[in-house]
Amino acid sequence: MSKPAHWDKVYAEKAPDAVSWYAPHLDQSLKLIEDAADSPDATIIDVGGGESTLIDDLIARGYRDISMLDISQKAVDACRDRLGAAAKNITWLVADITQAALDTQRYDIWHDRAVFHFLTEAWQREAYVRQVIRAMKPGGTVIVATFGPEGPLSCSGLETVRYDSEGLHGEFGERFRLVGSTIELHETPFGTKQQFLYCYCRVE
Repeated sequence: MSKPAHWDKVYAEKAPDAVSWYAPHLDQSLKLIEDAADSPDATIIDVGGGESTLIDDLIARGYRDISMLDISQKAVDACRDRLGAAAKNITWLVADITQAALDTQRYDIWHDRAVFHFLTEAWQREAYVRQVIRAMKPGGTVIVATFGPEGPLSCSGLETVRYDSEGLHGEFGERFRLVGSTIELHETPFGTKQQFLYCYCRVE
């Protein structure tokens, strides 16, 4: 099964609050984005946004230039339908992030919660980093959350890669200056906990 088909199947078969990564609000992500944004005009891309409420919360906080990318058309359609009239102000992108056609130096803030850890092959991670380098403005902020050292080894039927802050930053290289990292214990809808590592860095 192709990756788009796999994720379309996940989103077709499970309610938004029935997937392990669900949270009513992505509070840690919101805090880091707000800390990084100079103004409501900051250009933000949410990579692998799925059906999360991050877009809703960013709109509520007044951000005006938001893009959301996901590999699943079903996830994007569900998010667009939920937003109603507000959806027309969002740039929607359906693509594999390693192959997406992103504008050069378009974004001030790059956010990814739980995509990068699905990139189990080195070439996938290298392609991802090239996308970040091309799409980000100099001095922009990159926020990436993956499973931490004690996180799951698989999710939604796919293998994952776990990271500590040094290992995750090492995947991005010298073009990125590590600003900080934090561990989050995410409580799943099933009452279990998943360890997430958030790393945030600046594009040099």
